[in-house]
Amino acid sequence: MRIWDLRVFREFLSLVFATLHVMADAASAAFKSRAVLQLENLALRHQLGVLRRSVKRPKLTPADRFLWAWLCEIWNDWRSSLMIVKPATVIAWHRKSFRLFWTWKVRHGQPGRPGVSPEVRDLIRRLS
Repeated sequence: MRIWDLRVFREFLSLVFATLHVMADAASAAFKSRAVLQLENLALRHQLGVLRRSVKRPKLTPADRFLWAWLCEIWNDWRSSLMIVKPATVIAWHRKSFRLFWTWKVRHGQPGRPGVSPEVRDLIRRLS
């Protein structure tokens, strides 16, 4: 009889904590801006879509990786809604896309900074 009472009490406590968690999330949502809530909804819906199309393990396409690299760039609190991969993985994707961009840029005839004209160099020397 006593074990049954403990199980019921444990289930009751987990229900109370889940209710408090939902209430706390609702209260914090009241203070978030509309854009942040829309980004969070986008992120969570994307993860649900990935999980629906995957059988056992989430399989992310390059478009999925690009979305998370983009969210990492524009949204400060992106880590809070990330559930299916680690934040370090998203940062690695972001770095890889940055390297790919600069590799592409160098290969297409635009390496590094543009050159400084001789007149500007002379002006800098005179001013210094």
